[in-house]
Amino acid sequence: MSSVAQVVDQSLGPRPLSEPLQWYAIQTRPKHEKRAVSELEQKGVVTFLPLITEVHRWSDRRKKVQLPLFSCYAFVNIPASVEMRVSVLSTNGVLCFVGSQNKGTPIPDSQIAQIRTLLDSKVPFTSHPFLKVGQRVRIRGGCLDGMEGVLSAQNGANRLVVSVDGIHRALAISLEGYDVEPA
Repeated sequence: MSSVAQVVDQSLGPRPLSEPLQWYAIQTRPKHEKRAVSELEQKGVVTFLPLITEVHRWSDRRKKVQLPLFSCYAFVNIPASVEMRVSVLSTNGVLCFVGSQNKGTPIPDSQIAQIRTLLDSKVPFTSHPFLKVGQRVRIRGGCLDGMEGVLSAQNGANRLVVSVDGIHRALAISLEGYDVEPA
């Protein structure tokens, strides 16, 4: 995956200070991210659609295409008001807010800033499964291929904890150098 990016970010004019803006992820219909963001911008909503440039090959040609970094997702920076949520949800291609009960969970500004920094820096990167400490994971590749356990972190290093339930004991293995996926 290439790290060349274009950020779609439009801003409304001044807003009342009483309405703090928060970032929310919205889920879109497949292949409707750009269209939904364009329509949201026409409504005056601040949006962020991280795009990557990939070279697609067909039998007769190659072409650079811009694709969303996160397929079927875009970000909006809106106040938490019901009217604004309804306006976003009434946009063609928008399915729901991402979060509990489709109400949306605010995303910290720092996480949006990190995505922007990564895309602006043009360093190579690849997608990676989202893993949380405490989640069951499986090692892929190497001599431990297929081994499953619980992801843990100790002193900044990720470890795989393999449990022996019958005797209530466990072993921890360093995951450095191994590819890991959700189990």
